[in-house]
Amino acid sequence: MKLTIDVENTVSRLPSGKLLVDPFTEGNKLVLLCAKTDDGQEYSFWFDHSTHKTDNARVLLQELLDKTTTLICHNAQHELIWLWETGFTYHGAVFDTMLVEYLFQQSIKEPLSLEAIGKRYELENQKLSTVKESFKNGVPVDEIDGDTLLEYCLGDVRATQELANQLRIKMFSAKYASLQCIIELTNNLCILLAKIYCRGFSIDKEVLTEVKSEFKTEQNTIKRELDEQVYKLMGDTPINLASPEQLSMVIYSRKPVDKSMWSDNFSKYMKKQDFNAAVNTNSEYVYRTIAVQCKDCFGKGYNLVIKKDGTTGKAKRICRTCDHTGIIYVPNKKIAGLKFTAPSASWVANHGFSTSKTNIKMLEETAKRRGLSEAQSFLHKVIRLSALDTYLSSFVEGIETFTKADNKLHVRLVQHRTTTGRLASDSPNLQNMPRGNTFPIKKVFRSRWKDGCIIEADFAQLEFRAAAFLGDDEIAKKEINSGFDVHSYTADIISSSGQIITRQEAKAHTFAPLFGATGFGRTTAEAAYYKQFTEKYSGIARWHTKLANEVMSTGMVTTPTGRQFAFPKAERRQGGTITYFTAVKNYPVQSISTDIVQLTLLLVEEEMRKRKLKSMIVNSVHDSIVVDTYFSEKDHVKSCIMYVEQQLRKSFLQKFEVDFTVPLVLECKIGNNWMELQEYS
Repeated sequence: MKLTIDVENTVSRLPSGKLLVDPFTEGNKLVLLCAKTDDGQEYSFWFDHSTHKTDNARVLLQELLDKTTTLICHNAQHELIWLWETGFTYHGAVFDTMLVEYLFQQSIKEPLSLEAIGKRYELENQKLSTVKESFKNGVPVDEIDGDTLLEYCLGDVRATQELANQLRIKMFSAKYASLQCIIELTNNLCILLAKIYCRGFSIDKEVLTEVKSEFKTEQNTIKRELDEQVYKLMGDTPINLASPEQLSMVIYSRKPVDKSMWSDNFSKYMKKQDFNAAVNTNSEYVYRTIAVQCKDCFGKGYNLVIKKDGTTGKAKRICRTCDHTGIIYVPNKKIAGLKFTAPSASWVANHGFSTSKTNIKMLEETAKRRGLSEAQSFLHKVIRLSALDTYLSSFVEGIETFTKADNKLHVRLVQHRTTTGRLASDSPNLQNMPRGNTFPIKKVFRSRWKDGCIIEADFAQLEFRAAAFLGDDEIAKKEINSGFDVHSYTADIISSSGQIITRQEAKAHTFAPLFGATGFGRTTAEAAYYKQFTEKYSGIARWHTKLANEVMSTGMVTTPTGRQFAFPKAERRQGGTITYFTAVKNYPVQSISTDIVQLTLLLVEEEMRKRKLKSMIVNSVHDSIVVDTYFSEKDHVKSCIMYVEQQLRKSFLQKFEVDFTVPLVLECKIGNNWMELQEYS
């Protein structure tokens, strides 16, 4: 039996305005669940979420769930979480209309709400707007009139069922036939992600407090050092380094005369003499300043109003000369700032005096190469301060805010937010967490069991292996089979051109050409590496050309696993390249890597359940699987992972009818927390 359901639950709101909709938030409760069978019978169940007490309604709903082979929902992860945490069980399949429509969109972003999709498909049962005004006015679900809420919830169920029928017809059409395996994988993963959310990832709040203190101490130290350095460089003028324009003045000692005209006056093909002339014409120097008392208001910041009779009144008027500060900043003849010159004319043409995070990092590398110790130190501190601000606001505060009363962070992994199918997350966004074992915040994630541990399995060079397979690149495949360290190779190539970098730093460049990066706007050494990459891995380069031709002839790219990406606006440029080429090269590599990771998540979960282990998957970041491991099951968990690794080629062939001929390797690490991991040999 197929059963379509929809739940209505109360929500909590953070001071920031963000809504918390899960059952793990104190005070939230399930109010109403409506269901409809495939033979047209409709049901409604009202609940008191505070108790799991058995009553006739609960018995009837569980009986329906026991008979159900496929549960149809719009955003099934949400419904499953509420079902399970309300005490119900369900072990069948799901068909998520939101996720299926997401796959049908072929990377062209359209709203995925039931209301929006219903209008696109011209459903007879459109989503009702009967309670929209109540939601808008902040009326809680449990205070809405019962008949009105019932009508609304049943309307959602009817619309979802009708939509599911249309999507099933569409799925078996010739145009979308290739998506069938991906649809099945996506729906199966949805169930596992709901389980991961329910499980939660244990948080050590004492360690969190320690890490927060360490970050704040370092943050304050860097702020003080930067303030001192800025004063030395700029004089008395207050500088806000959070302002891109003011930061730019400190770095470059210049500011554009007219920012809107900047890009029109530069070209990457300019000769050095013309480039220097354009810089001088289109920008002006910034000079150090000395603070002096405003003569118009005598340092008060305001003037008393003179009456008609010439006497001074009590009314005050803001001094426009000093803008109410009482201080005038007088420039002297010394040029302010670091006097940093841009790496090249192409850099200026592309970036201007930009201070984006990427550009600042590249400028730091340039300063290091030029031996500009003061500039390098300043830029390094700016980068680090920005990172600390992010760590505190996104991770520390995010973990503090979203850790529930059970001392667990319930990790919400989202399938429909990225174009390629790669998992996203929020509350907080753990997908943005820095890789490796150097990020202190990862220490707060621990096992829920005494003497338990964390095991993380990470794919080795997955995207490079995916590109080698897709491009059938013999050199890349040979290097993979021989254990060639591609990151060390990258570091050697860039370092040999005069830009000394470590293996860890090289990782940012190794696979960049796979995703459309070129040498444009890069340092000379980096550009040389990108050129060499294309020449060395000629199979991948030929595949890129093939992709471009495929897009121009069909308007889309279809991966071996069946994902579809449409590029209806792609055009051929005069030089032979096509518009959207970065995405054209990027999507297939990232999407097939995603398919591998998601299939592996399901296989590891299945194997652990077969062996009846207590250990459980609690997170997935990029190409990794994180397992909260019971103290006596360490070897068993590793055995599960290694078994899946050995079976992965066969499983991939069975699932997608694609023989992935490039070896896939999972590297296991183990530790007492998520940061302090060591190789598990």
